Amino acid sequence: MGLTLGLSDKGRWIEDHGVIHNMMFDTETKWKYSFKTTQNKTEWWDNGVLPLWITAQRQGRKTASFHYPGGGAKYDGEAVQRALVESYNHPDDNETEWRENIDIVMNWFTQEDFDFVTLYYGEPDNVGHRVGPETEERRVMIRQIDRTVGYLVEAIERHGLAEHLNVIITSDHGMTTVKKRPNVTEILLTNYIKFRDLVKFDIVDYGGFGMLLPIPGQEEAAYQALKDAHPHLHVFKKEDFPERFHFAKHKRVLPIVMFGDSGYNLNGQLIIYFNKGDHGFDNDLLEMKTIFRAFGPDFKKNHLAEPFDSIHIYPLMCRILGITPEPHNGSLAVTWDMLLEASDQQAGEKAQRAAILRNTGIGLGVVIGLIAIVFVSSVAHTAVRRKKE
Repeated sequence: MGLTLGLSDKGRWIEDHGVIHNMMFDTETKWKYSFKTTQNKTEWWDNGVLPLWITAQRQGRKTASFHYPGGGAKYDGEAVQRALVESYNHPDDNETEWRENIDIVMNWFTQEDFDFVTLYYGEPDNVGHRVGPETEERRVMIRQIDRTVGYLVEAIERHGLAEHLNVIITSDHGMTTVKKRPNVTEILLTNYIKFRDLVKFDIVDYGGFGMLLPIPGQEEAAYQALKDAHPHLHVFKKEDFPERFHFAKHKRVLPIVMFGDSGYNLNGQLIIYFNKGDHGFDNDLLEMKTIFRAFGPDFKKNHLAEPFDSIHIYPLMCRILGITPEPHNGSLAVTWDMLLEASDQQAGEKAQRAAILRNTGIGLGVVIGLIAIVFVSSVAHTAVRRKKE
């Protein structure tokens, strides 16, 4: 996922949360693990930064993860109270199952008193990779997602939650069409360096972002061979990687870091990467940007916010949940104006709401590949319900 990777459930930059790539890797064993095979691997996900599930649990909330990345791991020795982890070959595009999963999560919310649940779907990411973002097949998938969002709204109404549930729709990255020969000269690193002589380990062949671990003593030789090799390839020593990416300071980042211009994938020794759409390019590019929509009892209506980084979603969710956040890189000030709390309300209403916020919160989260839908219940509704119980 490269330069567009981010985890809004932690509110931290990549160089802080440490999940620096879609693939887990080990430079000594040379093992590389695909995204779905890392879901139970605590050693990849637990890097001293707590996700929202654990923070909420430690403040008395009941949390669950349904196919969400990292949900099967333990953090500081603690697991999510309920975690369903999808298998490696689990299908991502079954619309019937999408609806069934929504119903399951709604029942967790209404019948089992969960406070925060995350649910993940792998589309439209997969179809975008396979056939490209500007295709009819992907448009068909977008229409399927649109129907699913409609089903979510209907399910919220059916469960009597319309007045109590906030909905956030966002995404974790964009996507662009991969440029292929004969239209362009593709980036093939073996044209410029001899892997056998210079490279101990590499993370390339996975889109527009890559890293190299040179053979000891060959760091400068590898860098010099690549730095001006291709007009659409940007190569940096780790310590010189642009600060605006908030990426390179983590110990997992390899000594040489590279990315291509939009649509230029990084190929290693052979061109074996057949995806027609990809991400992981410069996140300043419009096609790498995400979306953000929110509605519900805690949000203003028809409010237009300025663009912001996804790290700021974390303190927003903590505020609505009524919990104290862990240290994070976001700021509630960025999203504060979205909330009704920021409006001029009657003094009594504001005081009552503040008192409830100190005591309890409830939420339900969904991420759909490039699309994330987060449901966070009105804190007042949960407090009243629990008081009755």
